[in-house]
Amino acid sequence: MSAVRKFLSYLQVERRMSAHTLDAYQRDLAALSQWCDGNKVADPQAVAGDQLRDFIAGEHRRGLAPKSLQRRLSACRSFYAWLLKNGVIDNSPAAGLRAPKAPRKLPQVLDADEAVQLVELPTDAPLGLRDRALLELFYSSGLRLSELCALRWRDLDLLSGMVLVHGKGNRERSVPVGSHALSALQAWRKDSVGVNEKPVFPGRGGGPITQRAVQIRIKQLAQRQGLFKNVHPHMLRHSFASHILESSGDLRGVQELLGHADIATTQIYTHLDFQHLAKVYDATHPRAKRKS
Repeated sequence: MSAVRKFLSYLQVERRMSAHTLDAYQRDLAALSQWCDGNKVADPQAVAGDQLRDFIAGEHRRGLAPKSLQRRLSACRSFYAWLLKNGVIDNSPAAGLRAPKAPRKLPQVLDADEAVQLVELPTDAPLGLRDRALLELFYSSGLRLSELCALRWRDLDLLSGMVLVHGKGNRERSVPVGSHALSALQAWRKDSVGVNEKPVFPGRGGGPITQRAVQIRIKQLAQRQGLFKNVHPHMLRHSFASHILESSGDLRGVQELLGHADIATTQIYTHLDFQHLAKVYDATHPRAKRKS
């Protein structure tokens, strides 16, 4: 078995990474393997520092976006760090190598009124109780799409209003569930006759609902509720984080709620908060009119 295959097996079995993340690693390391084949390098583990630099530079010339280059280099770093840890190589060729900076794109969010408009679905429609519970929980607790789909009733404590979330890298965190979400979940549980081991949101066949099914459904529900933005699951997570930060100013608390390993990931929401404050200032301060 090649070193790349062993590394991907390690990510799947020991790190328990999601299928989506594994697929990204596989694509990035396949590109490196293909470059090795075309440049007379025996295999990826034999790559030297200047050769890895040539590989990244070639991908840049080929038109790969800075964000994709960063992800590709990150996959290489992880692969060589694993080889180094296991004594296969003496030095990482990725040490000191940097990809071009990608421009930071601020996430789109719903304002508080739009969020309420979305989640307050009528529950008399087919699957209305499920849809209401799904949207309320998304916005109430800021879950990732993968986390919500994997949720089982045993993870929810409806009495204490907490949910145990199994996040990235198999990290667990407990997140509060708001009162409206709790009511919606209780109504849905009665209707679904759920037991502890069953998914909270089952799909066809009784297994967990697929991520794609949730994405499509949320888009449909947003349009039905009169929101003609491109509403998607991660927008609800962004909205949750932005609204919490606007009210509390507690960046560290938002980091814990979202399950971010690095607070730098959470800091993007401070930019969203500043945008909100700037709009309030411009709209209310008598001397805030800025020259265009």
